[in-house]
Amino acid sequence: MKTRKRRTDRNHVIYQIVNQRTGAKYIGLTVLSFSGSAERTMNRRLQKHVQRALTETKEWGLCRAIRKYGQEKFMISKLEIVRGKAEAHQREVSLIKTLKPKLNTHAAK
Repeated sequence: MKTRKRRTDRNHVIYQIVNQRTGAKYIGLTVLSFSGSAERTMNRRLQKHVQRALTETKEWGLCRAIRKYGQEKFMISKLEIVRGKAEAHQREVSLIKTLKPKLNTHAAK
């Protein structure tokens, strides 16, 4: 059986999570699901962030904020859809450098 080549040209969603109480932001990236719904993909990703914050002891900015303020204070929205893994990661890094979101742990350093 021939193995399929892994695709690198899939669409990726660059999203922003905003703490509605403080205005602090997080910028992230996720692969757009095959269903094609960016909203559904982003909502699933937000739930993964919440689950990690509540079940793990990560001291990342977003995890600490979710534990402190509660998941209901966080809203997710789409910034861009980018085709290709490398291009999406480059764009995410560029947006983090430009927008300087407080909840991105690596951006805060």
